[in-house]
Amino acid sequence: MTTTVSKLTNEVKAMIGVEGEFIEASWWIVEKEGLRRFTQALMDPDPRMWDEEFARESRFGEIVTPGIYVMYLDKTPPWEEDPVARGFRENPVSDGIGGVRAGRGALPDIPTDLVRILNAGNDIEVFQYPSLGDRIYAQSRYANIEERVGRDGSHMLITTTETLYYNQRADLLCITRGSRIRR
Repeated sequence: MTTTVSKLTNEVKAMIGVEGEFIEASWWIVEKEGLRRFTQALMDPDPRMWDEEFARESRFGEIVTPGIYVMYLDKTPPWEEDPVARGFRENPVSDGIGGVRAGRGALPDIPTDLVRILNAGNDIEVFQYPSLGDRIYAQSRYANIEERVGRDGSHMLITTTETLYYNQRADLLCITRGSRIRR
């Protein structure tokens, strides 16, 4: 699909810097049972995340979570339908990303006719690990949007979002960056 029409329109460029709502990222505090299940799913044997005695003697002085823990907190209130289940019900051939992004703290849609989405990578910059009892807050923004032209001449957008996570004391815990290719 060769085209000379740029997809990086002024409307798309205007999305750079747009922020989502500052939200509480989970309806629950960071607690021991959720952390246990998460570390088991990761198959991470690090005792600082489950052994209180070991953690007390570590440089952290307490049990802490893995840095990526905050990315997997459930933003959906328990009384609302799961957005992934809703997305697949509304579109049985969903790619698992499209149609499930809306919700609390979500960024507005990019104004483009490019509908296919591909994960182009994620990274995390950790400043402080969450502790048991912490409440986690988050805010996302479009950090960058670039255009690339494929070998076949088709245009694509590469969007990068940043999400900043904080605890209840407003300590910055981490910044996650995710890039997506829109084709």
